[in-house]
Amino acid sequence: MKKQLLSWLRLLASFTILLVAAIAVNQLYSLSVLLNGLLPYSGYAFLALWALFFAVTLFTGLRLWSAPKVPPLADRVGGNNFEPYIAYMGNSLAVHRAHPDGGKKEHDLRWIRANLKLHEVDALNATKTVATKNFFIGAFAQNTSYGTTTSLMNNIKLVWNIYAKYNREHSVREFLRLLRSVYECLPLSDFNKEELPAHIKPIIQCSFSNTLSSLLPGGNLLTPFFLNLFLAGATNTYLTCLAGIIASKHCQVLSLEDKDEIVQQSMFEAAFMLKEIVKECNPILSVTISNAVKKAGIESLDTVTAPTSGSGLAQDIVSHLASSIKHIIMESGKE
Repeated sequence: MKKQLLSWLRLLASFTILLVAAIAVNQLYSLSVLLNGLLPYSGYAFLALWALFFAVTLFTGLRLWSAPKVPPLADRVGGNNFEPYIAYMGNSLAVHRAHPDGGKKEHDLRWIRANLKLHEVDALNATKTVATKNFFIGAFAQNTSYGTTTSLMNNIKLVWNIYAKYNREHSVREFLRLLRSVYECLPLSDFNKEELPAHIKPIIQCSFSNTLSSLLPGGNLLTPFFLNLFLAGATNTYLTCLAGIIASKHCQVLSLEDKDEIVQQSMFEAAFMLKEIVKECNPILSVTISNAVKKAGIESLDTVTAPTSGSGLAQDIVSHLASSIKHIIMESGKE
C-alpha cells in the first residue's frame, strides 16, 4: 500500500508540473504574440529573456540541490575503501582558521583529525549556546506552540551551523540527509521504551542534584512549581545538546565503527553538557521566579482595601494580615 501511494504521489506531482508548465508556456507565447504586434521582434526578445531566466533558475537550483559523491565508508580505520574516503574528506572538509597546518596542500589522516578536533570545539560551543537558550524557552514556554516552534527552529539552525562549519561546499540535499540522520538518532523518533531510561536518567539527576527549597525564599511552597519549569527546561536542553553533538559526530565519521558509536558517545557528552548548563541557568531561573512571585504577591496584597470606620472585625483582621504579609515579603526581598 505504501509503495502504491508513493507511486501515485509521484505521478500526480509529474502531472501537476507538466500542466503548470503547459499553461505557463501558452500564456508566455500569447503575450509574445501581443508584443510582436506592438513592436517588431519584441516578442522574441521577451521569450529569450524568459528562457534565460528559466535556465539560470534551473542551474542555480540544481547546483544547490546537487550533493557530492561520497565514497563508501570502511568497516574500520585502515580497512577497505578507507583511503578514498580520507581523500574525499581532505577535499571536502573546511580548513579551520586555527589549524597550524591550514595551508598544507596534502591532507593526510593526521591533518584531518586535527582539523576535526578544532571544528568539534566550535560545534560544542555553538551547541551549548543554543541549548542554554532552549532551557529558558522550555521552562517558560512549555506546552505552547510558540515554545515548540522556537525550539525546533533553533535546533535546525544549530544543525545547519555545524554542517556549514565542517563542509567547504554546502548542499541542500546533503544538509537534509544530515538533518534526517540526527532526527533518527534522537529518542522517540523510532519509539523504543528500552531506550527511555537512559535518556531520562541525566534529566532526573539534574532535577534532584540541588536542594530546590534552599534556592527559593518561598521554600516548599514554590518547589513544585519550580521543579515543573526546571524539568521542562532540562528536557529541552538535553534534546538540543543531543542534536548538536550527534550532528557534529556525523560530520566526523571516518569508518563504520565511528558511526555505530555515535548515539552512545553523544548521550554521554549530552548528559555532561546538560549538567554544566543547568549549573549556570539554575540560579538565574530561581531568582527570576522568586522576584516574579514576590512582585505578584505584593501587587495582589495591594488590592486589599483598608479598613473604614464602618467595617467589621473580619475586614480589620484581613487588612492587618495583608499589611503584615506585604511587609514580610518586602523585608525578605532586601536580604
